[in-house]
Amino acid sequence: MQKLKNEELNRLSSEQFKTAAKTPIVLVLDNIRSLHNVGSAFRTADAFLIEKIYLCGVTGSPPNKEIEKTALGATSTVEWVYVKNTLDAIHELKKNKYKIYSVEQADNSIKLNKLDDIQNEQIALVFGNEVYGVAEAVIELSDAVIEIPQLGTKHSLNISVSVGIVMWEFIKGSIK
Repeated sequence: MQKLKNEELNRLSSEQFKTAAKTPIVLVLDNIRSLHNVGSAFRTADAFLIEKIYLCGVTGSPPNKEIEKTALGATSTVEWVYVKNTLDAIHELKKNKYKIYSVEQADNSIKLNKLDDIQNEQIALVFGNEVYGVAEAVIELSDAVIEIPQLGTKHSLNISVSVGIVMWEFIKGSIK
């Protein structure tokens, strides 16, 4: 077994990415403080060919050198929009028939590993502030709240880790 060289990875060019059929998922970043977390979300969104990222509230937006440190150019491939108020983004997505899934620890949350197979839906995944989580008003508008099961003492994951775990769970069945 040998590592593949970059030219053997069959990566899409930026132009191919922009015209490729996207995974019907958008990310909503609700007041994310860390620019590195934002950049990581872009990079993961690129890896999974998602539609768009909504950057809300205090969440930083490109161009920004701190975002680029972890995005590694994904800010130029993944479509994004800044919306000052997260609730406005949620209302827009609901109007466009997206199912809203907040990722948070909450009563009546659905454990990620118990989530029913979701197909043929447009999905918005909401990730919240590093300290305060997803805003309560956003949770109230969500179609469901998803919780990542955790076994240790911290019961907390970095946003960038959570984005990768949840997105993989949503798309793993569609990868051939």
